[in-house]
Amino acid sequence: MKTKNQEAEQTARRDFLKMSAIGAAVAGTAMASGAASASEIQTVSSEGYRETEHVKTFYETARF
Repeated sequence: MKTKNQEAEQTARRDFLKMSAIGAAVAGTAMASGAASASEIQTVSSEGYRETEHVKTFYETARF
């Protein structure tokens, strides 16, 4: 015999799974439709690797 609380938990779990499936379908559709094209992607110019103080501290604690 199930209590009302157990039935509510099962319903909530089912609703979560349904919404997860719908969200995955929407995300797949958005990706398939080409929401972001290659021409829209901007490259970030960087100065390259810099060994700053916090990086040096990390290396010391990680023993690199």
